[in-house]
Amino acid sequence: MSDRLVQLQAQLERALGARAKSITLALNELTLVVDANDYLETALILRDDPTLGFEQLIDLCGIDYQDYLEGTYSGPRFAAVTHLLSIKHNRRLRLRVFAHDDGYPVLASLTPVWSSANWFEREAFDLFGILFEGHDDLRRILTDYGFIGHPFRKDFPISGNVEMRYDPELKRVVYQPVTIETREVTPRVVREEQYGGPV
Repeated sequence: MSDRLVQLQAQLERALGARAKSITLALNELTLVVDANDYLETALILRDDPTLGFEQLIDLCGIDYQDYLEGTYSGPRFAAVTHLLSIKHNRRLRLRVFAHDDGYPVLASLTPVWSSANWFEREAFDLFGILFEGHDDLRRILTDYGFIGHPFRKDFPISGNVEMRYDPELKRVVYQPVTIETREVTPRVVREEQYGGPV
C-alpha cells in the first residue's frame, strides 16, 4: 500500500470514527463502507473536512448483489457506489452504502452535497429501483415513462414485460405483451480439427 493511501486511510478513520464500517484496499484503491443512516452526514464530512476535501462526485451507480458469489452472499441486496475526487489533494475514494430494505431500497440523496449526483441517482432509480430520499426530481431517465420494472435488477426477465411499437392505423405508439420467442443465447463455437496448430 502506498504512503498516500495509508495517510488517506488514517485521515478517514480520524474524521469518520465509528461511521466508517470498513475501509478496504483493493487494486490500489480505497473503498469506504458506511451505514445508510450515516450516508449523508459522511458525504458532508468527506467534502468539508480540509484534510479530505472530496469536492467532486465523479460517478454514482447502483448495484444488485442478488446471487453474488454464486449465491453464498447473504448481506443486503442493493447498494449505491459513489466515486469521489479530491482535486486539492489529488486523491480518489470509493464510497459504498447498502440500503436496509431489499423490498423497498431507500437511501439519502447526495444532491444537496454534490449537485452532479442528480442524474446519476435518477439512473440508479430507473435501472435498479433505488429511491433517493430528498432528490428534487426523481423520475425515469433511460426507460420510457410507462416502463414496468427496473431492467438492471438480477430478477428482471431477459425479454422484459411489454414492448412498444407504432401502430399506423391508430397513429400512435401502443404497448403490448412481449412477442419475442425465447431462444438459446449461448454462442456456438465451431472450429476445424487442426485450428491453431502448425501449418
